[in-house]
Amino acid sequence: MLKGKVAVVTGSTSGIGLGIARSLAVGGADLMINGFGEAAAIDKLRRQIAAAHGVRVAFSGADLSKPTDATGLIEDATRELGHVDVLVQRGR
Repeated sequence: MLKGKVAVVTGSTSGIGLGIARSLAVGGADLMINGFGEAAAIDKLRRQIAAAHGVRVAFSGADLSKPTDATGLIEDATRELGHVDVLVQRGR
């Protein structure tokens, strides 16, 4: 259903955002995950999602409280995954 689509999910290194990202991966979407945390743990998470669902998963540590980082998140996703079809912004 989502095969060939690219989703950017903010706040997706844990909690609800991670659950949303995993659900999109189950549907076949490639992902740009975003959030804070230890680099090794995030890389392990990225690799696990990719292997479990056969999708591409990239990571950006963009701080969305900074406008240039927010713009950079989409630019990173486009550069690494080709385009962006879906944006899920996890709110507080």
